[in-house]
Amino acid sequence: MPATDTEDSRRAPGPEPRREGGVADGSDEVASGLDALESPVSSTGAASRRVLAKLAPPLAALVLVLALWQIAYVLGWSATLPSPAAVWGELAAAWSDGTLLPSLGHSLLRCLAGFTASAAIGVPLGLVLTRLAPLRAVLGPVLSAVQSLPAAALVPVAVIGLGNSESAVYTVVLLGAVPSIAMGVAAAVDQVPPLLLRAGRSMGAGGLRGALHVLVPAALPGFVAALRQGWTFGWRALMTAELITATPLPGIGRMLDAGRQSGAMSLVLASVVLILAVGVAVESLLFSPVERRVLRSRGLAADGR
Repeated sequence: MPATDTEDSRRAPGPEPRREGGVADGSDEVASGLDALESPVSSTGAASRRVLAKLAPPLAALVLVLALWQIAYVLGWSATLPSPAAVWGELAAAWSDGTLLPSLGHSLLRCLAGFTASAAIGVPLGLVLTRLAPLRAVLGPVLSAVQSLPAAALVPVAVIGLGNSESAVYTVVLLGAVPSIAMGVAAAVDQVPPLLLRAGRSMGAGGLRGALHVLVPAALPGFVAALRQGWTFGWRALMTAELITATPLPGIGRMLDAGRQSGAMSLVLASVVLILAVGVAVESLLFSPVERRVLRSRGLAADGR
């Protein structure tokens, strides 16, 4: 018929739409296209929100501290309190005269070397203490007593015995970090359920093999906590040693001592800011990611960590 021919001629050529039950249906193609467009955006937005959620609290805390500090300076609550701008000026001056980076580098290298040596000594020592009860009964109280000593009490002993040298500084770091790591490792092994060890022995993992494949993996979160605590104790001990000893290579502790001797509170606070910044950076960039990964591998991490 003419009408039918006219309609057929007006119809654009092309493939017939898919029909389900006699009805054309193109919604699946449209939905899949929208999903392909929206998925990357959604994942990117979710990642941005997670980063923002992690950065917002520390940034808000930093802004709050700076605001309170500035208010205290403006109101004159302390005659010796410098402004945040003055402390920033000290850091900028130390950068300009070339003393900031060498001091920071010397302190970081000392603590890294001391922490590595402390971990190499403390981790095996902690494992040995869990296996030899008589040795633990003898050394346990000694390590706990040394751990409770402030680093300021260890520095004179090291200086008298070894002089104002790098060896004295490293000795103080070792005495501050090794007991903490060893006792932390021993505590982590003590918290491993005995059922895991019995299951490992029943499957043929006994002795050294059981320690490597059952004991160490089960106690790994505690090992990370022990190493983190050892780093903290070692960093504190290093700052105390640099503050008291007169080593040839200056560090952040020497900057702190220079501010104390000259009565420059701005330099003292600038050194304190550097010490805090290094501690926060190591915690945020090293130990926190490692801890999250270890806990996530065991299904122990909370959502959003």
